Formats: sequence, structure tokens, C-alpha cells
Amino acid sequence: MGEQEIGEVSNYFEHVGAAAIKLKSSLKVGDVIHIHGGETHIEQKVESMQIDRKDVTSAKKGDEVGILIKGKARKGYKVFKV
Repeated sequence: MGEQEIGEVSNYFEHVGAAAIKLKSSLKVGDVIHIHGGETHIEQKVESMQIDRKDVTSAKKGDEVGILIKGKARKGYKVFKV
């Protein structure tokens, strides 16, 4: 099946290493994501995520979630579910 695009980085918070991701599809803790843009390729398991600074275990299309990521991302980078 390959990767499915599930969203886009809407903001990156360097001081905490977190990306805000606007979802086009559902996402849950435990899913593996791949963030791609420019020279950046970050692939990691979603350990935790937040909506409006509250911990959640899943999110749906249209939600904007915050996820700690192991690298730097920029606005507009695409997010895929592996």
C-alpha cells in the first residue's frame, strides 16, 4: 500500500521540538509517520500528541495536532502515514 498523505505541517516550534500538523486523515498514537520536505526526511512512531495542549490518543480529519518530532520541520512539509 505504501505511504498515505495524512496532513501538512502548519507550524514548527523549535524551542520544544514540536510540529503542529493539520490533518487530512485520521491519526493515532502508535502510528508511524514520515515528514518530508526539502532535504528533510523524518520517520518516527507517534509517541504522544496534543490538541489545544491536551493529550489525546487519536485525532480525525480537520484536527490540528501537536507532535514532538525528532528533527526540524517547516511549514508546508507533507506528513505521511507509513
